[in-house]
Amino acid sequence: MSGRTPWANIHRPLRRFLRTETGSAAVLLSATLAALIWANVDFASYERLWTTRLFIGVSDERISLDLHDWVNSGLMTFFFFVVGLEARREFDMGDLRERRRVTLPALAGVGGMLVPVAVYLAFNAGHGSARGWGAAMSTDTAFALGMLALVGPRFPRRLRAFMLTFTVVDDVLALAVIALVYSEHVSLVPLLTACGLLAVVLLLRYATVSSGFAYALLGVTMWVAMLESGVDPVVTGLVLGLLTYAYPASRGDLERASGLFRLFREQPTGELARTARVGLAAAISPNDRLQHLFHPWTSYVIVPLFALANTGVPITPELLSRAFSSPITLGILVGFVAGKPVGIVGVSWLVTRLSGGRLRPPVGWAAAAGGGTIAGIGFTVSLLIAGLAFHGEQLDEAKVGVLSAALCASLVTWAVSRATAMLPHHVKGRALLGTSAPVRDLAIEVDDERDHVRGPADATVTLVEYGDHECPYCAGAEPVIRALLSGSDDVRHVWRHLPLTDVHPNAQLRAEAAEAAGVQGAFWEMHDWLLANQEETSVHMLVRQAEALGLDTERFREDLRARVGADRVAEDIESADESGVSGTPTFFVNGRRHHGSYDSAGLHAAVRAARVRADIGGV
Repeated sequence: MSGRTPWANIHRPLRRFLRTETGSAAVLLSATLAALIWANVDFASYERLWTTRLFIGVSDERISLDLHDWVNSGLMTFFFFVVGLEARREFDMGDLRERRRVTLPALAGVGGMLVPVAVYLAFNAGHGSARGWGAAMSTDTAFALGMLALVGPRFPRRLRAFMLTFTVVDDVLALAVIALVYSEHVSLVPLLTACGLLAVVLLLRYATVSSGFAYALLGVTMWVAMLESGVDPVVTGLVLGLLTYAYPASRGDLERASGLFRLFREQPTGELARTARVGLAAAISPNDRLQHLFHPWTSYVIVPLFALANTGVPITPELLSRAFSSPITLGILVGFVAGKPVGIVGVSWLVTRLSGGRLRPPVGWAAAAGGGTIAGIGFTVSLLIAGLAFHGEQLDEAKVGVLSAALCASLVTWAVSRATAMLPHHVKGRALLGTSAPVRDLAIEVDDERDHVRGPADATVTLVEYGDHECPYCAGAEPVIRALLSGSDDVRHVWRHLPLTDVHPNAQLRAEAAEAAGVQGAFWEMHDWLLANQEETSVHMLVRQAEALGLDTERFREDLRARVGADRVAEDIESADESGVSGTPTFFVNGRRHHGSYDSAGLHAAVRAARVRADIGGV
């Protein structure tokens, strides 16, 4: 048993994004250290490599950039593309699908940029270095989330979604600043060409054109047009990522994919292999497919290459002495370490007060403070802007400020995490989770008169399971559910049918047999037996088990023949479709879809979190 729900498989790119944050942050940190060591051992070779010019094209019609610019403006386009994909996923399938929840993190993102800029300008007022104010404003999404996983593991997962939202706003505004403030000699014709190509992308998207080649060609052409216009072309990646749909796989698409695979299994030909491969890919959203393709490359290759190309500074006592007395270094350092949390938490608090609590962070204030402090890691875009705004000694001072801010922000976040961990239990729950109710994913609420429920009626936590009595994963999850019920008096379990007849041919019969037993008050007894005995299914076997349970076998047989449970099963299937359920087992904990593993640790953790939220007044 893999221990992962099919819905979790649908969310695999998002879960992989969260799961690999620690690893990618470690690789990024290693690349940063490697760049520093290299630059301090042999700076001439370091500079010589990154100033090597490479070109693409033929004769005069070619693009010629040095290796440093190919990394910063070329490869980093893919990084911003992945950031856009993640943000779009939250907007389509996460908490932000309830649109009012976008307001607070968006405003927090703006506040988290304006306050650091003000701090930087206060340090650099009257100096020519004030033109570099953009280097103090933008959070590095990948590095910040990765370091948060390392130094703040006690913070709730919803903090990641909150941070992802305000850092995307941060990235959008930062790229706009690069385009409007730090791009010299902007050429209007190529810029209008890029806008026209974007309009073509929108038309294709509206027409539901799914050709990956067409979008790739348009994306590359847009990138070239933006480069020729004088505007940093990395904005192309973010825009295209934000335009890429995310949606859960429907049962119909999965059934069609399953049918194509069965055809291939029966006749393993090259043509059927290609058809099955296309059908499987079409069952999931473009957002899922593209994240699966690009995320590992951006996490483990592109961003570390960026660090290697941009953080090589010869560290000397003279540089450190000059930097930490320089308004550039101090403005960036204080702007990120103090200005970022003040801007993010301060604006969040202000919006909460002005809205009368209708808008509030999805986490508690301690977690929000941790998100604000770790947002002080301004690596990628800060170094991009520093490279555009400064040269020579000033650029070195800016790099020292960015690197120092990343270290200090991580240490402050660790301190916030440790301090929160020492709070009393009831205070800590509110400080981490807050009182904001999460978006409810369960479309049809539990009806005690209709649903099959076991456990106390007044339970704090309700665990709804959509399952299939022929599904081996449902059988594997059953001991975990029993342990939850036996180990607590505030958990109840609700079973709803989702027979996957395309892969389990007897699932419908088994579901109707459970309902026929339920007519005689023995649903759970039949349910337990069906999950424990999945090898074969026949009416004779089911009747024999009904007899063993002491049921009226003639009535049971007649109910099976008349299919008295079919309507009930159909209602459960319809409710599953309304909740976006496509596989089994899928769990909802107090109406919130459970992502991730359904082993003992995973479900127990979800129940504990739901219990804490209920205790502090959330859902």
